Amino acid sequence: MTRPARRTRRLSQAGGLGAAALLALSACGSSGSGSSSDASAPAGSAKKLSGTVNVFAAASLTESFTTLGKRFEKEHPGTKVTFNFGGSDSLAAGITGGAPADVFAAASPKTMKIVTDRGDASGEPTTFVRNRLEIATLPGNPDKVTSLKDLTDSDLKVVLCDKAVPCGSAAQTALDASELRLTPVSYEQDVKSALTKVELKEADAAVVYRTDVKAAGDKVAGVDFPEAADAVNDYPIALLKDAPNAEAAKAFIALVASDAGQKVLAEAGFLKP
Repeated sequence: MTRPARRTRRLSQAGGLGAAALLALSACGSSGSGSSSDASAPAGSAKKLSGTVNVFAAASLTESFTTLGKRFEKEHPGTKVTFNFGGSDSLAAGITGGAPADVFAAASPKTMKIVTDRGDASGEPTTFVRNRLEIATLPGNPDKVTSLKDLTDSDLKVVLCDKAVPCGSAAQTALDASELRLTPVSYEQDVKSALTKVELKEADAAVVYRTDVKAAGDKVAGVDFPEAADAVNDYPIALLKDAPNAEAAKAFIALVASDAGQKVLAEAGFLKP
């Protein structure tokens, strides 16, 4: 009985050493960045987004961002995207004045700089699209407008965006490049307001973005002009420093930059950054 008992003890010790070796190997594997530790992570462990994302965006982004907002809410049940569309300068002033917002998408680097100079952006803004000017005329272009120079005709009622607004600043750049001067019947606070004047037949033409002409459909006609190439606007987007819902805001910005987001923007007439 003595010999079998000793043999049994030896087998038990060997088994214990084998188990210890397996545990040591397992520990080494789990301490690295290998797939074994990733495989053990529970599925769906990513933080679930919820709450409202408040986006301040240039008026020219109205249609495309509204589409992206609905997509975001569908992809992240429990979230809601609200928009404040308007002139980029007014939006920037609101943000620096303390208006609660998560994301700012401006129609020019100059208006974004108002926010970044005050330290109200989190990180560096990124350019996500570009936009080009176009002349919007009455349907069918009854006044036969074919160039920027045609807008200097005193018989035409022309509307421009205010010079402080990106579309107005771009229009002025195009006019200066061609050495043209015109006196509009009004300066509007954002591009949608300028376009509406033509849609309501309160003006014969307006210098707006090509994206706005496209969004208006048959309510206006669009006329391209070569000077627009001298006034293409970059559109930057940024997470705001005091964003109430920073995680969801980052996810919305990621959607804008994604292939799906860029497709929506391209279909609206925006140019690649």
